[in-house]
Amino acid sequence: MTAVLFDMDGVVVNSEDFWVDFQREEILPATVPDTDVSVTETSGMNFREIYDYLEAEYGTAISREEFIQRFNAAAEEIYTERAALLDGFHDLLDELDARDVPTALVSSSPHDWIGMVLEQFDLEDSFDRVISADDIDAASKPEPDVFEYAAGELGVPAADCVAVEDSANGITAAARADMTVVAYRIEAHGDIDRSAADVIVDSPAALRERVLEVTVQQ
Repeated sequence: MTAVLFDMDGVVVNSEDFWVDFQREEILPATVPDTDVSVTETSGMNFREIYDYLEAEYGTAISREEFIQRFNAAAEEIYTERAALLDGFHDLLDELDARDVPTALVSSSPHDWIGMVLEQFDLEDSFDRVISADDIDAASKPEPDVFEYAAGELGVPAADCVAVEDSANGITAAARADMTVVAYRIEAHGDIDRSAADVIVDSPAALRERVLEVTVQQ
């Protein structure tokens, strides 16, 4: 059996552009004001782990509590006022369902952020499983743990899963989990290393075509 695992930010919704702007222009300058940290360094990571990473690597100028508060406020604005759903995504899910292909949403975001997206875009009953990195006591992307956990929740071997990812850390995580990786190229991430992906696509239509093609091949 094949399963398809979708990342949320940058794939299901185009929120990554807004998150990149927020991190580049607001949160990173406030957190590590004396260091020029690239957004790609932490893309795909759980936001709480981003703080821990910045603290360990560079030292931080704001508290963990303030960091979390700023992220939560940004999430509400991004998911309810700015982000849009991937074109044709409901149709893609319907076609996968018609083929009896199980699906999961696999995100580094916490469940309350995921819930905003599911409600905003009428996706509340659309996935067989909804997985947050908060569900496991392990490292987030680029480590493979969250993808391996999601495959287990679906009851499908990781090697029989297709993961759709946009970030370098997400692509690496899915590849380390031995999944077939469809990398969705978005402008927000620029020229990141996508070499670990099996397929690279540039548009919603191409994403849909290749996901359906790969699930047949599996």
